[in-house]
Amino acid sequence: MSSTPVPDRPCPTGEPVIRTIAMPNDTNPAGDIFGGWLMAQMDLAAGNIATHYARGRAATVSVDGMSFLSPVFVGDEVSLYGRILSTGRTSMRIFVEAWRRDREGDDRIRVTEATFTFVAIGPDRRPRPLRPEEVPGAVTAAR
Repeated sequence: MSSTPVPDRPCPTGEPVIRTIAMPNDTNPAGDIFGGWLMAQMDLAAGNIATHYARGRAATVSVDGMSFLSPVFVGDEVSLYGRILSTGRTSMRIFVEAWRRDREGDDRIRVTEATFTFVAIGPDRRPRPLRPEEVPGAVTAAR
């Protein structure tokens, strides 16, 4: 199966946060990859970025603007790319996009994207301030 990339955006550069294979157990009753599975993979990717940036526990507090642009099929390689859009005193906004590649081809197609908001969590399970100076190149929003 040959597909062409979505023309409005090139495939992200750099290494994906997560790369996985869509399996038969990840399908909905119609046999397509379940959107909830894909959203869970995106949340894992965003959570990995948030935990690294916060240098500790972080919790998802919202997901904005999830758009399903193209289906994912059993056997597709799914690569998830993410980046921090902004940070606040305790929160981080993280943009994640998912791309699929047919296992036998080279073309990559953007399948979904969303912005996740995470909050750094302390040992008491309450929000705690971020320390962005611990991560080189951190982008912080005006507070």
